[in-house]
Amino acid sequence: MPEQLTTSTDNTRGRPWLIGALPEVGVVLAIFAIGGALAGVVWEWIWTPPSGVVFRGEWLLDPEQASGDFSATGIYVVVASIAGLLLGALCGLVVHRRELLTLASVIAGAALAAWLMLRVGQALGPPDPRPLAASAKELSSLPSDLRVVGKSPLVALPSGALLGLIVVLFGLSRRSRH
Repeated sequence: MPEQLTTSTDNTRGRPWLIGALPEVGVVLAIFAIGGALAGVVWEWIWTPPSGVVFRGEWLLDPEQASGDFSATGIYVVVASIAGLLLGALCGLVVHRRELLTLASVIAGAALAAWLMLRVGQALGPPDPRPLAASAKELSSLPSDLRVVGKSPLVALPSGALLGLIVVLFGLSRRSRH
């Protein structure tokens, strides 16, 4: 009897609580890893790279296409917010037995997804034109690379994920219980 008081177990299977929770954490992380990679593909697919010109071994952005340089960050925020909202809601629907564990898993998974989205999108996009300009022909055109300006856009996916999770845990879950 004293052993039951000191050891927290998963009541359904008699396993330690943490071991019983690992599959749920794994499901959440897998959902976010796949979703983040797919969001990176979408981000690169939607974005149109602005072009620049090589002048004296340096890459200069065409002033007429300067807004395209900022569009990469804007598109990242939009795609990341939507992906986060959908992924957070999906995780709330699939894994909802342990709300605090689901919340912690969604936070970790969303950070992973934001990083994967950034890396996959950049890997699929054009390379950085600045190093290429040194060996490129004078006045040749090179596309800009896909990048995010600043660190604040990287919170878009986790913010969307938390909103999606909250909607499911507090909105839809309560309705289905009554």
